[in-house]
Amino acid sequence: MSPAGREVTITIDGREVPAIEGEILHDAARKGDVEIPYFCYEPKLGEPVGACRMCLVEIEGIPKLQTSCSTPVREGMVVHTRTEQVKEAQNAVVEFLLVNHPLDCPVCDKGGECPLQDISYGWGPGKSRVIDEKRHFEKPIELSPLVAIDRERCILCYRCVRFSQEVSEDAQLQLIDRGDRTYVGTFDDRPYVAPFHGNITDICPVGALTSYTYRFRARPWDIEHAGSVCTICPSQCNVSFTVRDEKVKRVISRDNHEVDDGWLCDRGRYGFEMFDAPERVRGPRLKGGEASWEQAMEAVAAGLRGAGGKVAAIVGDASNEEGFLLQRLLRDALGSPHIDSRPSRGASREALVSLAQPNVSARVHDIDEADAILVLGTDPLHSSPILDLRVRKAIRRNGAKLVVATERPTALDGGAEAIARYVPGMAAHFLGELARAIGGAENVATPVAESLRDVERVVVLWGERILRDYPIAAAGLLGLARELKVGEAEGAGLLEVPETTNARGLREAGCLPDAGPGLAETRAGMSTEEIRQALIDGEVTHLVLFGADPLRDFPDTPAWEEALTACDFLVSFSMHENATTAKADVVLPLETHAEKDGTVTHPDGRLQRVRPSASRPGFVQSNIVVLSELAKALGLDTGINSQPTAFKALTDAVSFYNGIEETDIGGRGVRWQDINAPQASTGTPSERFAEEELSSPEALANPRPFDEVPSEEGVPVLALGTYRDLWAGPITELNPPLKFLTPHQRLEISPQDAQRLDLKNGEAVRVSQNGSAVTAAVLIKERISPGTVFMAEGVAEANANALLNGGLVQVKIEKLSEARA
Repeated sequence: MSPAGREVTITIDGREVPAIEGEILHDAARKGDVEIPYFCYEPKLGEPVGACRMCLVEIEGIPKLQTSCSTPVREGMVVHTRTEQVKEAQNAVVEFLLVNHPLDCPVCDKGGECPLQDISYGWGPGKSRVIDEKRHFEKPIELSPLVAIDRERCILCYRCVRFSQEVSEDAQLQLIDRGDRTYVGTFDDRPYVAPFHGNITDICPVGALTSYTYRFRARPWDIEHAGSVCTICPSQCNVSFTVRDEKVKRVISRDNHEVDDGWLCDRGRYGFEMFDAPERVRGPRLKGGEASWEQAMEAVAAGLRGAGGKVAAIVGDASNEEGFLLQRLLRDALGSPHIDSRPSRGASREALVSLAQPNVSARVHDIDEADAILVLGTDPLHSSPILDLRVRKAIRRNGAKLVVATERPTALDGGAEAIARYVPGMAAHFLGELARAIGGAENVATPVAESLRDVERVVVLWGERILRDYPIAAAGLLGLARELKVGEAEGAGLLEVPETTNARGLREAGCLPDAGPGLAETRAGMSTEEIRQALIDGEVTHLVLFGADPLRDFPDTPAWEEALTACDFLVSFSMHENATTAKADVVLPLETHAEKDGTVTHPDGRLQRVRPSASRPGFVQSNIVVLSELAKALGLDTGINSQPTAFKALTDAVSFYNGIEETDIGGRGVRWQDINAPQASTGTPSERFAEEELSSPEALANPRPFDEVPSEEGVPVLALGTYRDLWAGPITELNPPLKFLTPHQRLEISPQDAQRLDLKNGEAVRVSQNGSAVTAAVLIKERISPGTVFMAEGVAEANANALLNGGLVQVKIEKLSEARA
């Protein structure tokens, strides 16, 4: 017998086809350009089940027909896919499936792109011998507020159930009843509400599962498909926009194993309806009302020209090219180094350079083969949803060990071998202790360290939020990487989960106060928080916001309110009207990711192309052209007038992007580390840097014990941790189909602290800190550590950002009735 994984040769329909021993016959046939029909088979769902019997083939030496989706390849195998025996079996399967199928093709949304239609014509008998009454169900049934199910059309392929049970692991969908009465449903007919459930409409091979947002809106012959990238969150999933009349009508997945495994979260799938929301900024606006582009550009240029260097910029939702142009505008046209792309504090340039080294960086698909995965300071379900599915897949298929170390309980805790909780604001201390424990320091041993010690390939998913607490936490990450020996094992490394979609790309494009393009040294400027204080103090008087909404998304809302009020001249590039644009002197529209042309950089360093798929509404113009024209009005001719020229300027300026062409990026993207790793070698991770930072008094400060609950004037004070809920923000609120998911503020608290404070679930409380207060409903959770509470950032009302104005944030909690009294 040949060793597993060895290349073998098989014969299919008289043709020799190369294959890998042990791979599925159906996959080998597909690579050999042999088409075998199927319904239930879907490699993304894991091991095949052979349920539909459509892929039957004849294999010499085996008396009965075999399912090609569940038969492994072996050397010398001879396969026949078009014999009379196979044709008869395939005809019988199709005829059987159509016995009760309602033949809704003229009105079914799947009509024209339906595998059952195609297979019926290609491999079916063309007619049915059955004339009896078909079975009937109520139709359609609301499976969820977003998905309808027509049970009459269902062929029981199990795909949707397997997705629910084995991929998203929400376990809500199941097969109910038996025999000819079997149907897909949920327990007690409860709505199927889960973050990824829209994927079942993609994998359904018939029209049984359809989306309410697309139902009856278009047909396959009057639409176009446009491949692009979703920039709603850092996952940067590859998508295909369904476009009709220059409008996006649907978003479906576009398989890219290196990025998303072919799945989408519901936020990215259904978030497109915000493109045409009434709040959309459709043209330039001055304080006095709408304006032409000429008037707006003249007003911006005149306002910024008089800043005298007291101008700053904060970049949020932007492509690499837009970020590069904006930092040139600030540094070269206005002579100001004050630009940042982070909502709050962050690591120094030296730390970022060390963290970006190829030898400590992991790729997304490294998670699949990792021996252990450490989720550190982030909950992927909320911060980068597709990584949640990736981690679950690694545990389920390859037996990877999962270790979770966070402030707040995560959706992955149930599959973790070891869990650690640290006090909000104490990430740096925790990292230092963990590194020492893994390194074998005396009297330092934890279950997390024991689970990670002596493991060959460890992938660390770390949240950028930990750098908010103390930027020196970056030193702890480097120390941890050193102890885990990630540079010595292929497939091991650190993988950042940023706070914003294109955080890595904007950093590498030069949108940092202490680093230019390519993380090169430059004249130091102010960070986001320093810009805020400088606005209040009058040291900065002019501000440009590009895709950023400080009043919604940045910590310390009251301070930002004061800063924007004190600002002499505020320019806001925004996609939608919000509280920040209401304060702006000039508002300029932004393109959505369905209208934009440019590139973004995935957290693992993969450059991906965002392509224009739909028309821009109103008077929206290309952001690249607008920034270039604005620079020219300020006396700087960038030589950029389009996306290709902007991309060329970017790759020339960023050393490790040098030589990358748009053809290299293509439809799947390219990691710059795979092309230009030598140009990025600014040195191995700085051990001296890590050691110096970790030995500082601030890093070694003792955290407050969880069981110590101090009080202030008789009111207990607890440590506040915050998180960004997946559904918090305008994307949910501006999408009618998603509004039911809009979160309300809750105070997550441990049972011990709830008992101490005499609080009950649902009770209204007032949470205050340093004169700022918000109201919330109590939610008692068993896994919250005593001494800490958690609230959500970015919600429409009672935003927890109003309370964040320091490192270790402590809050007072009072019952609302007592607070009012």
